[in-house]
Amino acid sequence: MSQPPNQPPQGGFGAPQDPRQGGFGAPQPPQTPPPPPQGPPQTPPPPQGPPPAAPQPGYGYPQQPAPQAPQAPPAQLGAYPSGPYGQPQQQPGPYGYPQQPAQGYGYPPQPQYPGAPQPGSRNPFKGKPALAIGAAVAALAIIGGTVFAVTRGGDDDPKKPIAQESGDSKGSESPTDDPDNGGGGGADPENLNGGREAGDSKVLWYKEAPDAPGSGADAPGLWITDKAAVKAAYKQVFAYNVGDGEAAWEPISFPEKICAVTPEKSSDDKIVVAYMSGGSDRAKCNQLQQIDLNTGAKGWKGSVANGALFDSTLDVELSITGKTLVVGRSQSGTAYDVNTGEKLWDKKRYGDACFPDSFAGGKKLIAVAGCNASRSNEHDEVQELDPATGKAKWTWEFATGWKVSRVFSLDPLVIYSTNKDKKQWNISTFGADGKRRSQVDVPLEIGAQCGWAILQRDLQGCTGVAADADTLYMPTKATTGANEIVAINLANGKEKWRVKSPAEESMLPIKVEDGKLIAYVEPSYDAGGQVVSIPVSGSNPQPTKLLQNPASASDVERGFFTKSFDWADGRFYLASTRLTGNDAAKEKLILAFGK
Repeated sequence: MSQPPNQPPQGGFGAPQDPRQGGFGAPQPPQTPPPPPQGPPQTPPPPQGPPPAAPQPGYGYPQQPAPQAPQAPPAQLGAYPSGPYGQPQQQPGPYGYPQQPAQGYGYPPQPQYPGAPQPGSRNPFKGKPALAIGAAVAALAIIGGTVFAVTRGGDDDPKKPIAQESGDSKGSESPTDDPDNGGGGGADPENLNGGREAGDSKVLWYKEAPDAPGSGADAPGLWITDKAAVKAAYKQVFAYNVGDGEAAWEPISFPEKICAVTPEKSSDDKIVVAYMSGGSDRAKCNQLQQIDLNTGAKGWKGSVANGALFDSTLDVELSITGKTLVVGRSQSGTAYDVNTGEKLWDKKRYGDACFPDSFAGGKKLIAVAGCNASRSNEHDEVQELDPATGKAKWTWEFATGWKVSRVFSLDPLVIYSTNKDKKQWNISTFGADGKRRSQVDVPLEIGAQCGWAILQRDLQGCTGVAADADTLYMPTKATTGANEIVAINLANGKEKWRVKSPAEESMLPIKVEDGKLIAYVEPSYDAGGQVVSIPVSGSNPQPTKLLQNPASASDVERGFFTKSFDWADGRFYLASTRLTGNDAAKEKLILAFGK
């Protein structure tokens, strides 16, 4: 239900403002990495760096892009002032080699902001509402991930990845997995199932995290196949049988830390992992290894060259769309055949100083570029790319001041953007033709969980949000009592329904499956988490409990510093995405719950 006019906003939304994150030009490197927590916290730590005071809520008018043919707003959304979007370009600009941008390193990722819609107020979007920011509330992100050093230019390896087969599926180090020290084969040395009550699910198996440096380490990725649950952590990739947790194949070890992974697997269960070229502060995240999730076989491997000046591989993003792997640098991207490692195409500077700096892949391939950095007409552009050729199917230009921060869904395409100066945020959905379909016009304080975006936008770095063809399912942030999941009609941006969490803890969407939304209800101090299903049709759907995890495992379930989760074949998987490196903590890498 829309909020009545002249009422205060319902709350804020967004990722915390990271004081390490800058604007245009050369970003300053962090002086020291954040210290590791002393043991795994019982709940994730609060976001860092909130603004000192909340700005006054309200709407404003962002500067318009360079004059171009205006797009008429959809009639059903009322008469709103014009906004940040220009006319879609059906033809992309010419391609060329990256050049040094106007200042520094080009177009670094932008911070995100909390905010709340205020129906009845003016808005900065053409035909749609903007959402003002309540900066005192940082609701989107639960911090996680590594803070990387500042991007540097230059590279001494201009060669593309070389496809070469390697039959060795074993790593060079001894496996850290031990059936007696991680619940292998249904073992339960910590008696996590000891307090089960009638009707409770059980911990099917669990594994302790591998050794990590005292400063902590990343544990990216979680991939579930019919046979294996696969997890990366620090310098290794582990695989466990989904049923009993026994090792599906021996861990694969890398000489240096894993720095990026493909969030999704290919249709035939392949992933690609990137690891560092060395251990020094000049090392690059440019070594690639393909892995078969079902067998552990290592496929092709190779290295990725830097781009032109200031276009570094110090940090990269990986994504898979169909048979295409895209490696995103700081100002360009290169595509490879995910099965062979053969180079397919480059996505470089195009148009009027537009540098593609982030990619999102899965059902579609999306590129986001920063254009005209540090100039008066500085703006972001979004393109859908043909994964086979890299050619743009369409281009959409955002107005000056609006930064594309996250992609909540690829199909349909749902984009979250922010305006730092106006202290506003917006969620928009786009059709297959690249035209804006709707913008969210719902009073809510969003509680999706996202990591920090330091040197990259990390477009696909959010969990706890789901979508189907017609609806976006967004959690609210719990402020007092239980949170809610709000179903938003993507045809018009309006609310369909909202469902309150069945517990006092937050309920987070996982996926839509067989006409039902599957969601995870987080555990409390004295109760385990839940997995519930919610019918997506109807005006007042209610959650049905699929799993009630045992209270005896709630301490472990709550103990992850940051986490990812998934639901597959009646099992719920919970995994760490960041290791603290505290040996005394005995932190877990992954748990599996089921009947």
